[in-house]
Amino acid sequence: MAKEKVHTYKVPIGPVHVGLKEPITVWLDLDGEKIIDARVRPGAIHRGIEYMARDRNPIQVIYLAERICGICSFSHITAFLRAVEDAANIQVPPRAQYIRSLVLELERIHSHTLWAGVACYSIGFDSAFHLGMLLREKVMDVLECYTGNRVNYGVGTVGGVRWDITPDVVKVIKEMVAYYRNELGAFYDVVTEDPVAKARMRHVGVLTYEEAMRYCALGPTARASGVRCDLRWSAPYEAYADLDVVPIVPQDYFGEVHGDVFDRFLVRVLELYQSLDIIEKIIDGLPEGDIVFEKNLVKVLNILKAADGIGWSCIEAPRGDDTHVIRLKGGDEHVFWWKVRAPTYANAVSWPLMFRGNELADAPLIINSVDPCISCMERTLVTGGSHKAGQVYSKNQLLEMCRDKTRRLRMA
Repeated sequence: MAKEKVHTYKVPIGPVHVGLKEPITVWLDLDGEKIIDARVRPGAIHRGIEYMARDRNPIQVIYLAERICGICSFSHITAFLRAVEDAANIQVPPRAQYIRSLVLELERIHSHTLWAGVACYSIGFDSAFHLGMLLREKVMDVLECYTGNRVNYGVGTVGGVRWDITPDVVKVIKEMVAYYRNELGAFYDVVTEDPVAKARMRHVGVLTYEEAMRYCALGPTARASGVRCDLRWSAPYEAYADLDVVPIVPQDYFGEVHGDVFDRFLVRVLELYQSLDIIEKIIDGLPEGDIVFEKNLVKVLNILKAADGIGWSCIEAPRGDDTHVIRLKGGDEHVFWWKVRAPTYANAVSWPLMFRGNELADAPLIINSVDPCISCMERTLVTGGSHKAGQVYSKNQLLEMCRDKTRRLRMA
């Protein structure tokens, strides 16, 4: 008997969709309601930040780097500053390293609680979504107390940090830790013990250990598949060598790994508790001393202007490995070139694997399960390619090139 031919059709999700918090297009091949294949199409929000940096000195680029992403802005700042400090051979004082680690963990709490709330929203669990947003407010209040801002904190600078931790800030942080220790358990129980929520997330968007390794998944996405990877543990930076961080993986807590959306939820919530432990260790062990290697920015700029070399840094952002590479050219105060590789760039490669075999209704949840940051991911480089290197195109020329490409794609 001849095998019955499967008739498929394509459905786009995005770039604007009620279930997505950032613009990206995913074309799904469907057999009925079941996804049999998927193709990811980014490209909606290129901003040319790395190119803009070439007209600025490293101190000015700090404010660009901070705006790559609103949720993990300090992660980008820290990775950028460490790359600059590597290129210029600048040593950061221990107290500044501890303060940087503190803000990174506060930002991790901010990011993970936001993600957990959005995950609940994606399955229609609005009460849990509002509970997650309520929890998020507390850490944002602490960040505002310390830095003056709830997003884009402006606390990092070359060779250290701009503001010290005062007794008043320590008091607010301790109150925040106590608040989360009392309230996180209720949020965790509401989601994990609800049969509908568990049914919507368990065995959905599975990424196996082997697939996570093969496709280079990062951060909580990889850890939820059982991969022990965490740069705070394997390649500690700032103060993390003193803080005994270990990767959070499901097998250590539940004895098994599913690598699904539910495991990604569990890993992130457990990392919230881990961040609270780290914050307490930082506050208790905060060393005395300077918070910056040189207060005079004119002297700092002269040091950077004389630096000649490539600096590299990779840190564990809330979503995974965040890598910055920078080239400083001696005698020129401007950044010669700068390259950013955010974790979503790697995690998005695994999306087609997660989609296959799932239902169309699960697509937004699967997309959101890796906590995508498309503005982080969409970086661009200027190369020779098929166009002349260094050529500048007007807005009308770019629009015509886009239209020409669209015409060619439609004819293909």
